[in-house]
Amino acid sequence: MRSLISGIGKVLVTLGLLLLLFVIYQLWGTGIYTARAQKQLERDFQTQQDQAGVTPTTLGGPTDGSTPTTVPVVTTLPPVAAPDPADGDVLAHLVIPKIGVDTYVVEGTNDGDLRKGPGHYAATPLPGQVGNSSIAGHRTTYGAPFGELDSVEVGDVIQVTTLQGNFEYRVYDKFVVSPNASEVLEPDPTKPAILTLTTCHPRYSAAERLIVKGELVVPTGAQPLASSVDPGDPEVTSAELADSLSGNSGPILPTVIAGIVLVIVGGLWWLLFHRHPRWTTWFIGVIPFAIALAAFYYLLERALPANY
Repeated sequence: MRSLISGIGKVLVTLGLLLLLFVIYQLWGTGIYTARAQKQLERDFQTQQDQAGVTPTTLGGPTDGSTPTTVPVVTTLPPVAAPDPADGDVLAHLVIPKIGVDTYVVEGTNDGDLRKGPGHYAATPLPGQVGNSSIAGHRTTYGAPFGELDSVEVGDVIQVTTLQGNFEYRVYDKFVVSPNASEVLEPDPTKPAILTLTTCHPRYSAAERLIVKGELVVPTGAQPLASSVDPGDPEVTSAELADSLSGNSGPILPTVIAGIVLVIVGGLWWLLFHRHPRWTTWFIGVIPFAIALAAFYYLLERALPANY
């Protein structure tokens, strides 16, 4: 009985450690992937600007939101056609001085897109255009670009650069909705051009969505750009927008296989160390176990329901 209790205790301690390591991987390990992706997106965006003959503009301003730098609507002359990136390609440079956000936005909001950085809802207009341009971003994993979005207040500045120009939005509303509240991505009849940012709420949960809305600052005599989205396009449906907000989970089978491999590797390592309790035996076993564990965490994170 004593041996049984001791064995159960060791198993529980081991499972606890593995769970703790997975949480650490979720919160910090995934950020490594995003950081590398952001570096590549930055290079891609600079290349696009060079090819389009657009002069790069440095965005930014004070982090306290007191006297933000004004970035008026600026379109290139001659006007640059609206970009048409594929899912996962860089679309814009997003800066929120109040919370220190300085990140690159990709096209699309599926799981793979959001691992690179915030993603633009393809069914909505581009930033700077007429309508409701909408962007989603993680709050707890993959660099958590929208981790402090709840600290944004009415009047704060959101700056966005696309190949069509530099655009400034002023926050006018912040609220929480259910994950399938697709109406938050619809145009606002009282405001010609707005930006909607979405992320999970509360932090470490996907139970609800935090919504931040900003209105485009348009200088006197200027107009927002024409929308690249056709209102009659059949892809612009409430069902599609709701799916984008709700998220999904990946395939389970690869995760199960990786888990079985992890158990086999761990079991062989334990047997080997039990028979030959030396530091060399421990070192020999820890390398394949660490590789199997990393593969399992990688697949497990993708199998879990999407978490903004």
